Amino acid sequence: MEFRIDPWSHVMIKEYEKLFQYFGIRPFAEVVDEFKTVAVPHPLMVRGVIFGHRDFNNVVNALKSGERFAIVTGLMPSGKMHFGHKMLIDQIIYYQRLGAEIFLIVADIEAYSVRRIGRKEAVDIALNDYVANYIALGLTKSNLHLYFQSNYSPKYYRLIQMISRKLSLAELRAAYGEDLEVGKVMSVITQIADILHPQIKDFGGFRDVLVPVGPDQDPHLRLTRDVAQRFEGELGLKPPASTYHRFMSGLDGGKMSSSRPESYISLDDDPLTASQKLMRAFTGGRATAEEQRRLGGEPEKCVVYEFYAYHFIPDDAELSKVYQECRTGKVLCGECKLRACEMLVKFLTEHRAKHEKAIDKVYEYVDVPDF
Repeated sequence: MEFRIDPWSHVMIKEYEKLFQYFGIRPFAEVVDEFKTVAVPHPLMVRGVIFGHRDFNNVVNALKSGERFAIVTGLMPSGKMHFGHKMLIDQIIYYQRLGAEIFLIVADIEAYSVRRIGRKEAVDIALNDYVANYIALGLTKSNLHLYFQSNYSPKYYRLIQMISRKLSLAELRAAYGEDLEVGKVMSVITQIADILHPQIKDFGGFRDVLVPVGPDQDPHLRLTRDVAQRFEGELGLKPPASTYHRFMSGLDGGKMSSSRPESYISLDDDPLTASQKLMRAFTGGRATAEEQRRLGGEPEKCVVYEFYAYHFIPDDAELSKVYQECRTGKVLCGECKLRACEMLVKFLTEHRAKHEKAIDKVYEYVDVPDF
């Protein structure tokens, strides 16, 4: 049976080990200890949430030698920003504080051509929901390049045009499937330019570029790495590095997705609504309280435990205690959910205040397209 991933699918990836087998992604665990010699790892790294990489050693070496390096990521203005998105934002802010140069792309062209989002709506969502949330979560203007795909430098568009020469429809179909409309082709080529352009002298000439993504984006990374090698002699480009993080489970146990409001808690949900959602979330509990006290729960299957591990409990010892209380049946799901709801309410209340202040700052961070 074919194992396939693509960036436009709504299918949840569960067999992460197959990514090592089929696509050559390396386990992140193999680089964690070396990374600890140059920086304090993000909790998602040591907890196995960031599970895979390509060439992360390049970033470690850059930090060891004091070389500049860049982080590239994008935001899709098509729906509410939720806790699944926050997981990536936390990584970006972490790297910014390490001194990395951040290239943050508003994928408004993809939103328009592939997601069929109107131009004005895409710009409004990008500014008031996404960029404002990035700022509220801690993104600063230091070492930041934030731009709309439709409103950037002429040399960026020149690179997009040049990339088109290095690709064939056959390999695009091999990477993304036969159902490849013109808008998707344009989106792919634009995204390759997004990832590679920081290496161009006019954009900083960064020799080491890292792209943190979910595993569904790996087709983009594999193709981008191929294109970089094809430009090695002409433009001096090299393949970008990448890391891969696990998907956060939806509240119903499926994939957390902006297209399924029942699957997520958004960062602008009011605390009461958010708490009600979390209280209904899928858990790793047993059928009865008696059975759970006897057999213990299964935190590995629990959405609430993911909120603890991914967002609410930075201290490993405290998280281990929560895990053991579930595993031994000492704490039942109702009590555990109530504790998580307290953390959720506290976070959302504080975040809402920060978001309101951040909305006034968005135009300081990015130039907005005029149509």
